Amino acid sequence: MSPPPSDGPKPNFVSNLAASAFASCFAEACTIPLDTAKVRLQLQGAAAAGTTPRYRGMLGTIATVAREEGAGALWKGITPGLHRQILFGGLRIGLYDPVKNFYVGKDHVGDVPLHLKIAAGMTTGALGICVASPTDLVKVRLQAEGRLPAGAARRYPSAVAAYGIIAKQEGIAALWTGLTPNVARSAVINAAELASYDQVKEVLMGSFGMEDGVPLHLISGLGAGFVAVCVGSPVDVVKSRIMGDSAGVYKGFIDCVVKTASKDGVGAFYKGFVPNFGRLGSWNVVMFLTLEQTKKAMRENGLM
Repeated sequence: MSPPPSDGPKPNFVSNLAASAFASCFAEACTIPLDTAKVRLQLQGAAAAGTTPRYRGMLGTIATVAREEGAGALWKGITPGLHRQILFGGLRIGLYDPVKNFYVGKDHVGDVPLHLKIAAGMTTGALGICVASPTDLVKVRLQAEGRLPAGAARRYPSAVAAYGIIAKQEGIAALWTGLTPNVARSAVINAAELASYDQVKEVLMGSFGMEDGVPLHLISGLGAGFVAVCVGSPVDVVKSRIMGDSAGVYKGFIDCVVKTASKDGVGAFYKGFVPNFGRLGSWNVVMFLTLEQTKKAMRENGLM
């Protein structure tokens, strides 16, 4: 995530966005089955006494979805997921270094303070999701749709059609349903991911003498995913519930928090923690490794 040395080629802004979008899309395609499992677990309410929850654990949820709906159902939402990563991933990651450098000032020498890394991550996460929120809504709606009775038609025949159906039936503003928790979640998780990746990488290189290579990127990416899921899981649960709520159960962010806590307990805010970490941890490892290698290849070919 660090800029190249001052005596080397300067990053091209468009190339930086392109590399970030590509790395984000590749990570999305690799890990979306875990994300589908996470969404199903987060949307599942508390089981009635004496009954068994339909979805149990990350692997159990994946197995249930594949058995009942076919393996392809695990990639539900991949199209809007890729739409999201092109917009959100490109903006939040591609703008991180420029915004961080803006906050620290052009005359700054040495490592960037952690609080400014966090501020830069929150800024680009919030800006990115304001643009990409409709893609997130469609992705969650498609992932939340489970097995249908025989002969029943799906509400959303495709991702592209879903944008039009939601806008027509619920109004254009409905495409930004859940924007408040989504901005909060995206700002927090983006700051946790990017700042912790930067910080872990910096510490491992400075204090432990690790070289800037694949092992360093793998460890830093895994650390970034763990920090992100610990910090962002409660907001992520609220975001999923509001975006998946086409019936209008929740009246807003606070209403969803109160209803979730009173009905399902405080522990519900960490529902799907294991698949969420499995997803975010693996997503960050794949994304950061791909990003670093993509930038390296682009620099070697004079594209950055």
